[in-house]
This record gives sequence, structure tokens and C-alpha cells, in this order.
Amino acid sequence: MRAVPVTDPAPTRERGVVVRPFPSSRRLVTAAVRAGRRIMPMHGLFDVDVTTARRLLAESDPPLSMTAFVVASLGRVAAAHPQVHAYRDWRGRLIEHRHVDVQTLVEVPTEHGPFGLVHVVRDADIRGVTEISAELRAVKAGTAGGHLLDTVAPALGRIPGLYRGMYAAMSRSRRVRLATGTAQVTAVGMFGGGGGFAIAPPTLASLVIVVGGLSRRPRAIGDRSKHATSSISPSASTTTSSTAHPQPGSPPTSGGSCRPPLY
Repeated sequence: MRAVPVTDPAPTRERGVVVRPFPSSRRLVTAAVRAGRRIMPMHGLFDVDVTTARRLLAESDPPLSMTAFVVASLGRVAAAHPQVHAYRDWRGRLIEHRHVDVQTLVEVPTEHGPFGLVHVVRDADIRGVTEISAELRAVKAGTAGGHLLDTVAPALGRIPGLYRGMYAAMSRSRRVRLATGTAQVTAVGMFGGGGGFAIAPPTLASLVIVVGGLSRRPRAIGDRSKHATSSISPSASTTTSSTAHPQPGSPPTSGGSCRPPLY
């Protein structure tokens, strides 16, 4: 470390604080995190080889979204194993959905800067990646959804305790879960430089998939007992978190290998 000469002029800068308004859109996020403080999820960390997926997505014109691919994949796995996104209602009964609606975050511009808007992809278990990609692009462009964030959310955010009570009512309401979905996909996005897992704060979604950093790792190809070859493949560090109430014989939440068709 370089020593500071005593002859250097003293640094100058103004002391003080900056006061900015807390965006009403962020109140939705903080209320959701508070609602999940008592939830005890089970986490599973695993790597996913995305070599083939990235190649197929890039071959489309325009290129398809990796988020859409993950959403469609999660929808098919959750449909095959509905126990992993089940929840309990007000009477303590276990509720399983025959369909899979998946929440995902789409970055949209607001007057306070970029904001991760929660968008619900309906029937993700039976829709293709191309259709979901187009829907997410429309949301990001502002042509579909997100209007309540600029109109209703600022007014509701000024009512003390409203968001907290809203999330408390959502936790076991079947009607609300039908509207908001039972699974969620999120990612570290621009903060994911290199490999690494991420664990998101618990939310009201019963099943959460967090896509962490992307790194290149060696993979063995072929039978171990023979002369196996290896390759360097892109690998996504992925975290699955479930708050579902498992039944006897339920599969682990990280299981499943359903790949959606790219159409």
C-alpha cells in the first residue's frame, strides 16, 4: 500500500446526506420478503448442462429466451409431480393444482429506475418456449401487463399495513393462488458474473427456481468403464426451493428431466 505523503493537499468533499423517496413499487417487494420470514423452505443445489439448450435457443430468429426455457421446463416437471408445488388452505387441507402457473421477474423501466415486475405465465406446463418468449418480450416492451404498477400501486402503497395484510391473506387463499401461481422462476441476472449458486428470500410461491451464475466446467462423455472423453460445457448453477408439504412417496424437488419443445 502506497504511503500518503504529508505534503499532499487534504481531500475535500461536502458532508451531508441525500434523502430520496422510497418507491411504492419497492414496497411490494419488501412486503413480500416480510411475508416469507416464517417460511422454512428446503433447498437443493445442482448444476445443469445448458449446452444444447443455448444452441437451440440461439438458432431461432429472433433468439429465444433462456428464462422462457426454464419456465417451460419447470412447468412440465411440476405438472408431472404436483406435490412439489402444493400448499395448504385455511382449513389445513393440501391443495394440488392440475395446471402450473409460473411467476417470473421481467425488468421494466419505471420513473424510479428499472424494476423487476412479477409476471405470471399461465399454463406453463403445456406451452412452448417460442410462445412464452414472445409473451415475456411483450411485457418487457410495455405492451402487455404491468399497467397496475404505474397506476394502482403508488396509491395503495401509501396505505399503512395494506401490503402486509394482502400477503398474509394470499398465503393460504386458493383464489389468490389461482391468480398468482404456485411456482416461481428468478435469476441473479446481471449480478451473476461467473459460476455460483443463489438463494432467494422465501416467498409465497411453493416452488422456486433460482438460476445462478453461468460457468464452463468439464463434463465426462461416455461410459466410465470405457475410454470416456470429456468436454468443457456451459453449466448453470441452479437452486430449487420448496415449501410444499410432501406426502409419502413424493419425489425430491430437484428431480425431473422434462425438456419442453422449442416451438
